[in-house]
Amino acid sequence: MNNLFDINSNVTVITGGTGVLGRAIAKYLALNGAKVIILGRKEEIGAEIVADTEAAIKNEGAKGTIEFLKTDVMDREVLEGNLAYILAKYGRIDTLLNAAGGNMPGATIAPDKTVFDLDPAQFQRVLDLNLTGTVIPTQVFLKPMVEQGKGAIINFSSMAAFRPLTRVCGYAAAKAGISNFTAYMATECAKKFGEGIRVNAIAPGFFITEQNRTLLTNPDGTYTERGNDILRQTPFGRMGQAEELCGTIHYLMSEASRFVTGTVAIVDGGFNAFTL
Repeated sequence: MNNLFDINSNVTVITGGTGVLGRAIAKYLALNGAKVIILGRKEEIGAEIVADTEAAIKNEGAKGTIEFLKTDVMDREVLEGNLAYILAKYGRIDTLLNAAGGNMPGATIAPDKTVFDLDPAQFQRVLDLNLTGTVIPTQVFLKPMVEQGKGAIINFSSMAAFRPLTRVCGYAAAKAGISNFTAYMATECAKKFGEGIRVNAIAPGFFITEQNRTLLTNPDGTYTERGNDILRQTPFGRMGQAEELCGTIHYLMSEASRFVTGTVAIVDGGFNAFTL
């Protein structure tokens, strides 16, 4: 029987791959045989991730590869250039991970502020970066999947898409849109391009990243009031570790999930299931 979880030689494109979560996922996939292409804006960090992962590949005798390409998920022309390069070198794209995203201060509402303090321009920017920054890469990198009749797209949703978390007004709206877009695209692709193309999403719980570190932890490493609030509502009683997303990603991009589309897989230590 074939190994349903085999991702050897899977050509995997990761947008936003230079973040804490993207970095861990890219390394894991390369060590499991995938040909990983990280797309991001930060060339120095991209080069660091490639060097670190290549050293690990050599040390473990893995068969995967990794490289970094500079991109802008809001610029179709740049993305088309990335696509042309990838197809010329690898001949196909098997998986797209839409991990690009972020937040801005003006799109949040602090405890001492109200909705009247929300900056519509920054709110729109957060929507663009997270939601439109998923739509455009999907349009670009879906094309070769349609031509080859097979592919997996995995979007990044959030706990904020399920529960109305305080403060993150713009981010929550964008991630709710991601979950909806995932369901829409799953049907769109299956109906018009066949069952070979699957679209799912992953919804991480709370992981310490550069984006939320100052919100969840104090300079001495202890948790802030908000961090402790999260822990009280997480049955596992801790924050997630980036590597704990890799198994779900692996499943969603492999043949093990070939009858799975339109889902949002939650990886949150029980946060979304918690109730008093």
